Amino acid sequence: MRTILWHIYFWSYMLFRWPVQRKGLKQLRAGNWEASDRLAEQFVPDWANRMMRKAGVTIETYGQENIPKDRPCVFVANHRSYYDIPVLLTQLDKPHALISKTEIGMIPLVRGWMEMLHCVFLDRNDNRKAMAALKEATENLKKGYSISIFPEGTRNKGEEGTVQEFKGGAFRVATKAKAPIVPVAITGTRDIMENNHMFMRPAHVIVRILPPIETDGMTREEIKALPELAREQIRQNLEPNYKAAHTTEKTEQ
Repeated sequence: MRTILWHIYFWSYMLFRWPVQRKGLKQLRAGNWEASDRLAEQFVPDWANRMMRKAGVTIETYGQENIPKDRPCVFVANHRSYYDIPVLLTQLDKPHALISKTEIGMIPLVRGWMEMLHCVFLDRNDNRKAMAALKEATENLKKGYSISIFPEGTRNKGEEGTVQEFKGGAFRVATKAKAPIVPVAITGTRDIMENNHMFMRPAHVIVRILPPIETDGMTREEIKALPELAREQIRQNLEPNYKAAHTTEKTEQ
């Protein structure tokens, strides 16, 4: 029943806010990005928070002080669930653009809000289009728009506390724009839906925003090692690994 009510509420909210979206897109296409940005920053977190409350999700977030002030950055996070998206839209300093697969951009009424956030749609089956999308993301970053990326490229269906290999695209975007990378470790989102045969259940999510990794001035060798550096930092801060490490520290003391 929770899942059915969630879907009803989701589409009802989207339809109710469609006039706002239409206004924002009109501003965006007229070149008034600031007006469009204000609407996105107001209504996107409102939508995402409502969806999580309807699903029974509670969240603990640590490390918001690590988000760079007054300059754009690239947030890189592990990817366990579709719910990672509303988590990032609500638990950072404000909602930011996502690099998303093209299929998400085909969902009616959703694409408009994504356009207002300056999201970039990545076609993983077309290398030329994929490179163009990454170039667009780099240009947006240079214009001052932070970006959130899931470098695993797909949802990790393994055990909690594991992280798949990170692909290099997110890091090329950051290094070309000389922007810092902010790793984000997300634990618990898979318990909301994917672990329940796609039926929604109440769950508790823990988000840890880690200190930024500065990319400006990095050597070629440091850039090459960047994906694994970020992946390992996130892995260590996923809740099962974080608890194990800190329990060991307390025991040794």
